Amino acid sequence: MGVAAEFLTPEGFPTVPMPGYGEIRIAMATPGAVAQRIAQARPDHIHIATEGPLGLLARCFCLRRKEPFTTSYHTRFPEFLSARLPVPEDWSYRYLRRFHNAGNGTLVATPSLAKELAARGFANVRLWSRGVDMELFNPSRRTEPGLPRPIFLCVGRVAIEKNLPAFLDLDLPGTKLVVGDGPELVRLKARYPQAVFMGTRRGEELAAIFASADVFVFPSRTDTFGNVILEALASGTPVAAYPVTGPLDIIGDGEGGALSDDLGQAARAALSIPREAALAKARRYDWHECARQFLEHVRAAHQHPDAGEKAA
Repeated sequence: MGVAAEFLTPEGFPTVPMPGYGEIRIAMATPGAVAQRIAQARPDHIHIATEGPLGLLARCFCLRRKEPFTTSYHTRFPEFLSARLPVPEDWSYRYLRRFHNAGNGTLVATPSLAKELAARGFANVRLWSRGVDMELFNPSRRTEPGLPRPIFLCVGRVAIEKNLPAFLDLDLPGTKLVVGDGPELVRLKARYPQAVFMGTRRGEELAAIFASADVFVFPSRTDTFGNVILEALASGTPVAAYPVTGPLDIIGDGEGGALSDDLGQAARAALSIPREAALAKARRYDWHECARQFLEHVRAAHQHPDAGEKAA
């Protein structure tokens, strides 16, 4: 599409582990170092993907230079933080609102999240959908894993915010299979010995697990989208989830999955959903369309460079 992307990441900076997420490294960068990296790239546009130290320094750079920029809202940090520490969600949202409203567009993955953030005072919220790699994730990778069927699969970080007990407590036939690692893994393995915990899997091995499951169960109530939902659908595996932001936007029409406040009911209902319906839903999430949407938001940011509040 005629666009080159340069990435400013923690690579090349001293880092420390993020509390509670040891595998995620937080960059210990200086304003000068970040400004130098950006100047070397000579970007036509800056998009800030996270609200962490690098994102904050890039935001400061843009505001000092009066450069238009866009941001993404991916993660419910206020809910994650309040689940671990006695920090009111309103405090965190106040910081996030100030962070994002300084830019020229806050990009979110779903209409329901856009509506929610707008109600919280976020300005200029815009939709930016997601895509899925349908060459990697596809039904042809389905195998027989040697576990009692039906196989109910959950893939993701094994952490408190993912709400895994809501899945593991369900009275379901067959096998409950969990793929992923995280701080809750040891505790949950001890508490639920009847479940199969596979740890981290990647690439074609992960794609085969997705395709070999009978139902993908997504128990999180706090994710803003859930890319794993798309990976399951592309693998031909129907999805069961709560009717919340993310699942509601992707399978709220009943195609490719089942939603219910009773997660067990949703999981059993998903067993009867044709795998072809799941695959058909995944085909709607095209990477080309995802890129086109992003570039439209970039153009809009430069056509209306004063759209943000330009908070200091």
